Amino acid sequence: MKLFTDLFKNKEIRIRIIFTLAMLLLYRLGTVVPVPNVDSTKLSAMMTSLESDSLVGMMNILGGGFLQSLSVFSLGVGPYITASIIIQLLSMDVIPYLTELTKSGQKGKQQIDRITRYLAVVLGYVQSIVIIAVFNTQYGILLGTAPTDYLFMGTVITAGTMFCLWLGDQITAKGVGNGISLLIFSGIVSQMPRTFTSAFNSIVTPESTLGWLWFGLYVVAYFAIIILVVFMSKAVRKISIQYTSSTGGSMRGKGMNHLPLMINSASVVPVIFAGAIMQAPIIVLSWLNQGTVYKFLSTYFVTSHPVGLLIYAVLVILFTFFYTNLQVDPEKIAEDFSKNNSYIPGVRPGKDTQKYISTILNRITVLGAAFLTFIAVIPHILPLVTNGLIPSSTALGGTGIIIVVGVALETVKELEGRLAQRSYKGLFNR
Repeated sequence: MKLFTDLFKNKEIRIRIIFTLAMLLLYRLGTVVPVPNVDSTKLSAMMTSLESDSLVGMMNILGGGFLQSLSVFSLGVGPYITASIIIQLLSMDVIPYLTELTKSGQKGKQQIDRITRYLAVVLGYVQSIVIIAVFNTQYGILLGTAPTDYLFMGTVITAGTMFCLWLGDQITAKGVGNGISLLIFSGIVSQMPRTFTSAFNSIVTPESTLGWLWFGLYVVAYFAIIILVVFMSKAVRKISIQYTSSTGGSMRGKGMNHLPLMINSASVVPVIFAGAIMQAPIIVLSWLNQGTVYKFLSTYFVTSHPVGLLIYAVLVILFTFFYTNLQVDPEKIAEDFSKNNSYIPGVRPGKDTQKYISTILNRITVLGAAFLTFIAVIPHILPLVTNGLIPSSTALGGTGIIIVVGVALETVKELEGRLAQRSYKGLFNR
């Protein structure tokens, strides 16, 4: 409570908060502006049919939760997020030019961001046209189906995506928090009242005498999972580090610090990868040939089937280890220790340090992978064990909670940092 009081006492931070809220309001207004050439009646019927466990549903979450409304902001910043992941993976010694840019300081980061935005435009066009075609094939929502109609609608949606990026940049520069993350955050949070309403209507029925009790347990479990996500998002494994500085062989000083390794370094990326790997072949085959292979995949490679759910869980675990080792490079950390005259007490510098960090990282990643798998599969397990009482669209857990909690913690941390910075300025200005 004291934090909020201090925030609104500070004029600069207060202006930043108001600016951020204004930009989010503008974003929300854009999400209700429909794309031209769409039958609004059929669109309304389609909005209730989007499955949260599909690749389209995952794109819906990354875009901010408005893909099913097919507005000018329907993709949100989803293409940029996808482009960022692709560029990040290609920068891991896959494309030497991108690898060099990552080592070129601030100018290199600016060039990578520029390349990412160019790729986001291309992905925006591809994703928008594919999504429009898929929706029209399943629901017949388009008034006109000429190639020019698809190109025009793709241009409008892609332009909306780039405008969302501009809004995010403005929030980052003149507001509080990471603008792009806050846009995704606002979209997901805006869907939560609908989620609770749908859950209430599904659980509390005249036929169920214990409906209110089950709904109360649902709400308690929802907040318990949020607390678990907060705990795991802040959980780190600290490795003690000894710092030394010497000149001419004589010890000048020494200090102890630690290297924090996050339990969940991969964040939600493994869940995104796992969903994409499972759903992409089904979507492609539905366009090419709906034969035996398509029927097999559409039956067993979906999370509503126990086999598909098991495959999904295994993929989440594998991608968690894969992406964590991309994010945290023990070899580079060991090299940095040598350059900074630091070491881990009881561990020899060089290869032994690298091996030690790698061992610790793999051990904590087991816990991180188990946590991610639990959060990812619980929305799909509950409909199976409750015989459909709780549908997957209103089930607990899911990628959205991880994103919301991560962005909230990041924003609060930045606000606390700005308050501390302001306090130091006031101290020195006295």
